[in-house]
Amino acid sequence: MAVLKVKFTKTKRDKLAQILWILNWVSVVSGIILFSLGLFLKIEIKKRNEVMAKGDINSVPNMLISVGVIACIINFLGGKICYDCSDANKFSRWKLVMLPYIVCTFCFTFCILVGALMCYTMRNELEESLYLGLRDAIKFYKDTDIPGRCFLKKTVDLLQIGFRCCGNNGFRDWFEVQWVSPRYLNMASKEVVDRLKSNVDGKFLVDGVPFSCCNPSSPRPCIQYQLTNNSAHYNYDFLTEELNIWMKGCREALLDYYTGIMRSIGIAALLIWLFELSVLIGVRYLQTAMKNVLLLGDMEGESDGWLLENSFVETAKYNINIIKNLGKANQISTVSSMNDPNIDVQNTDCGKTNLTTKSIPAAR
Repeated sequence: MAVLKVKFTKTKRDKLAQILWILNWVSVVSGIILFSLGLFLKIEIKKRNEVMAKGDINSVPNMLISVGVIACIINFLGGKICYDCSDANKFSRWKLVMLPYIVCTFCFTFCILVGALMCYTMRNELEESLYLGLRDAIKFYKDTDIPGRCFLKKTVDLLQIGFRCCGNNGFRDWFEVQWVSPRYLNMASKEVVDRLKSNVDGKFLVDGVPFSCCNPSSPRPCIQYQLTNNSAHYNYDFLTEELNIWMKGCREALLDYYTGIMRSIGIAALLIWLFELSVLIGVRYLQTAMKNVLLLGDMEGESDGWLLENSFVETAKYNINIIKNLGKANQISTVSSMNDPNIDVQNTDCGKTNLTTKSIPAAR
């Protein structure tokens, strides 16, 4: 029994073809939107790839870009097919193409759904990439004279100012690395030398943060150094007083930023998927209705259209059997030659035979 069977008159078939022609052109625009969203996300990630570790974080934008390009091509072809379906003579040219087109379009719409879901599952990979990238960026913050790293100080400072954050997980991350360049350390100072000697790795560690961690909205002048020393500042208690530096870590700030973008892109991709799926359903009805009207031979009469010719269970079994039989088509028989009646059959002797030739009686 056909699934969701609908009866179409000629007028309904013509109107359906016209509507689908318009919707396919709208789908071309939706493909351009998908392409643009993927390109936007790729650019936003590339802007801050200096503080991101290499990984699969570009898989989502690449997926959206690819799906957007394919959407433009498929829907452009779909618009041409639906436009020709208003004429039975033109439809005959696409009759054999429409079913493969519908199958390919179904796979394509599934890819849109996968791309939308990937926008919501990318958070873990992005978080790990940001954690490793920011850790290295903070570690090499002081290397302003080393090629390949000299840009990291400016990058981190602009990041902390722009996103109102400090450190990787928080401002205390700066306590664990030497972020002051050795060229600015006064080696004649006993305090500097003692601090270098007190560290096992010979690093100049301080309980301070770069200037970019300062909150300009704070009424108190920024306290960058000796953040945990209450006696170093007047009327100050780092345990109870809200510090005048950014408290949020940059990893959390960037993760919230990108999560918001991907959530919006994911919603847009889901809406486009639903739209593409509805167009695909309409094309399927048009294909079956036109196919049946050709079988009936009455181009002006009514015809049935459906999503599936048989039930879901029967269709699934049929497709599974096709898949199972694919591997059996080219199998070579392993039957022993002794059991094959067509092998080792003695050929008939076509040579000379010892037949007795009858003598022809002589004429009298």
